Amino acid sequence: MEPVIAIIAIFVGLPWLILHYITKWKTAPTLTTGDEALLEELYQLARRLDERMDTVERLVAADNPEFKPARIMHDRETDNQKLRELDRLFAEQGRTSK
Repeated sequence: MEPVIAIIAIFVGLPWLILHYITKWKTAPTLTTGDEALLEELYQLARRLDERMDTVERLVAADNPEFKPARIMHDRETDNQKLRELDRLFAEQGRTSK
């Protein structure tokens, strides 16, 4: 009796479980056009704010030699690594990031 239950579980239960979760995965909500537009807008805002922060830090450093910026100026490449990654992703999707 136990081997019959195991066979039924393998050939009926397992495929049903897999198909159930595949159906759930396919009906899951995806990004809408409005969501994508909002993400693009937030991305542009982040880029502008980053550029403004760099400018403010340069101005303050020029006026006060003892000023130590929160972000190290010579390490700007590391600071903007995530923005470059987003630029690359937008370029791959055929969008402009500027």
